[in-house]
Amino acid sequence: MIFIPARFGSLAALLLVAACASTPREPEPPVIVPGYEGVQDGEFFIEAVPERFLTADRRKEVVTYNGPDKPGTIVVDTHSRKLYYVQEDGTAMRYAIAVGREGLAFRGSGYIGRKAEWPGWTPTANMIRTQPDMYAKYSGGLPGGLENPLGARAMYLYRNGRDTYFRIHGTVDPASIGHATSAGCIRLFNQDAIDLYERVKPGAHVKVRSLEESIELEGPYMNDAWGRAVPDTPENRAQLEKDVVTKAEQDAREAEAAAASAAADGGTGAEASQG
Repeated sequence: MIFIPARFGSLAALLLVAACASTPREPEPPVIVPGYEGVQDGEFFIEAVPERFLTADRRKEVVTYNGPDKPGTIVVDTHSRKLYYVQEDGTAMRYAIAVGREGLAFRGSGYIGRKAEWPGWTPTANMIRTQPDMYAKYSGGLPGGLENPLGARAMYLYRNGRDTYFRIHGTVDPASIGHATSAGCIRLFNQDAIDLYERVKPGAHVKVRSLEESIELEGPYMNDAWGRAVPDTPENRAQLEKDVVTKAEQDAREAEAAAASAAADGGTGAEASQG
């Protein structure tokens, strides 16, 4: 038996602990939500939707449908920011949507007059006239692709044989889903836009609910602290008060970090110019 002095044994134990502590930890892989994986779609690769954008109310789901609409109908609820595709068995596939200014302007119903994969996009004359700084550079149109605001799929709403300029489409901004946005029509996650596109037939009836219809079928909705539509309940009202404070603190931290980063970048630049 070999005797090891106690002081050397302690040293060996400390070295072993230090070695374990210095072993770099593998970063945890991102959580991939089924149905929202990255997908190769033709020549374009659509990134997976980050889990943080996929709270339970923003994932597509088969639900019991309580409305009066016939199977094959698309029902858009701009107030609760949901879209339903009504199915044969009394159910509907429900999707979360973002609603832009153009989407809020439409009332009543129409039908899907055209469908397109990776559609091109041209801003309307009114968009160019009212916001030239944002839209004038696209007056000649933007081809389909990963930078196109219509995303991977678009379904065009017609009425009486004419394009209404109301679109149901994908998005390049998954963080916007569930929110009201400054521009655009009705947008879905690209994965959801593809799913809906495969279900919908040309000529499918599209109905946009009024506020009264939405309240009757969904109940009243409100915005949470982050601008997402949530049911207007006492619990959510109480949570809103807490989240407003949390969000203000979060925004302040982010502003401080941004300011510190800008100052550091400025200092680096000054030192580099002197060198």
